[in-house]
Amino acid sequence: MKLYILYQTDHYKTKTSRIFFGIFDCRCKALDSAKYNGLYAQNAKVIVEEVTINQFEEV
Repeated sequence: MKLYILYQTDHYKTKTSRIFFGIFDCRCKALDSAKYNGLYAQNAKVIVEEVTINQFEEV
């Protein structure tokens, strides 16, 4: 199962400048939420990070 984490960051995209905005079940919902909340700006970027959960792996 894949989830998508929505962040807003500065134009350098450093991890210390990330602001968390939510977790979504599909990328299009995350992008729609970013547009609705006005996260796109001239000095800010939107990052949608894909994460996989419930995956069994042997080490």
